[in-house]
Amino acid sequence: MRILLGTLALVVSSLPFGTPAVAAAPHDRGHSEPTWSESVVDADQSFRGLDAVDDRTAWVSGGSLTDGGPGKVFRTTDAGESWQDVSPPGTEGLGFRDVEASSARTASVLAIGPGEASRIYRTTDGGTTWTETFRNTEETAFYNCMDFYPGGKRGLAVSDPVDGKFRIIGTHDGGRSWQVMSDRGMPDSTGEFNFSASGDCLVINGRHAWFGSGGSISRVFHSTDFGRTWEATDSTIPAGEAAGVFGLAFRTPGEGLAVGGDFSATDNGVDATAVTTRRGDWRGAGDLAHLGEDAAWIQGRHHTVVVVGESGDVAGSSISLDGGLNWERFSETGFHTLDCVRRTCWAAGGNGRAATLHLR
Repeated sequence: MRILLGTLALVVSSLPFGTPAVAAAPHDRGHSEPTWSESVVDADQSFRGLDAVDDRTAWVSGGSLTDGGPGKVFRTTDAGESWQDVSPPGTEGLGFRDVEASSARTASVLAIGPGEASRIYRTTDGGTTWTETFRNTEETAFYNCMDFYPGGKRGLAVSDPVDGKFRIIGTHDGGRSWQVMSDRGMPDSTGEFNFSASGDCLVINGRHAWFGSGGSISRVFHSTDFGRTWEATDSTIPAGEAAGVFGLAFRTPGEGLAVGGDFSATDNGVDATAVTTRRGDWRGAGDLAHLGEDAAWIQGRHHTVVVVGESGDVAGSSISLDGGLNWERFSETGFHTLDCVRRTCWAAGGNGRAATLHLR
C-alpha cells in the first residue's frame, strides 16, 4: 500500500565515522543517556528496507525524496563506518521498500508500486551487478514485502489483494525466479491491504510465514505450508483507511509481536501492539508513545524487544523487557525500519539516516 530504561543497561556504540565511501554526517552521540549512533548516508533517500547480516554487515534500501529520483541500495561491511552505494542501474522513480540479504554479497531488493513498478532485483557480487528477477504484470497488484525461509532457497512476497484476495508470489531457487501462486488457499481479503512501512509486513520464522493487514479489518495471516494456504486472525490493532499492522517480529513461531497504528493519527500509539497467545491468536499488548513501524527481538534476551516509529510529529524508539506487555521510550529518535543481530540493533529512516545501538 502507498504510505501515505530504567534498570536496563544500554551500551551505546561509539563507532568512529571515518572517511566513508558515502559522506556521513554524525548526529549528536552524547553518552549521558541511551542513544543511537547515527549518520546520514544519503539525505535524498527515505530508507524503509533494512537487513543486517551480522554486527558488521548490513544493507539498506529506499526511495528518493526528489520526485522521479532514483531508488537506492547501500551496503556497509565495516559496522557502519562507511556505506557504499550499490544500487541497481535505471531505478529512477522506484522505491525500494524491502531488502533481504544472506551475506555481504547476496541480496534481493523489492521495489513497490502498482503494475510494473513492483519489481525484484538480485545480486550475488555485493551489488556490482544486479539481475531483475521479477516484474509485476498485473495492473491491480501492488507488492509490499518479502522474506526468505531458512536456507534462503524458498521465499515469499505479498501484494495487496487482486480480485478480493491477497496475492502471493514464491521462489524455490533463492530469488532467481518468482512465480504467482494460486489464491485458492487465501481467505477473502476484500477491503484490506498491506503497509510497506518497514519491509516487515511479511516475515518468516522456521516453516511459518505471517503477514499483516489493515484497511477494512486489521488481521495477521499465517501459513505453515510455504504460502499455499493461509489462516487469518484478528490482530486487535485498530483498522482504518491508514491503520492496521505495519510490522511483525517473531522470536520463535510461538512468540510474536505485531506493531502498527494509524498514519492519520501519528501521535497515538495506544493499542498499537499485539502479542501471540498459546492458541495462536492475538491479544492487545502495551501502549506506545509513538507509532510502531517495525520491531525486532534481542537475541539472548528471551523477552526483550525493540520497536521504532518515525512517521508524524511524535517519533521514538521503545523497549520492552516482558515481551511487549510494557514499553519504555528510551529515545525520541525514531526510524522506519529495524533489525537486531545478537546484541547489535541497526535502524534506518527518513532523510537517509542509518544508526546502530549495542545492548550489553
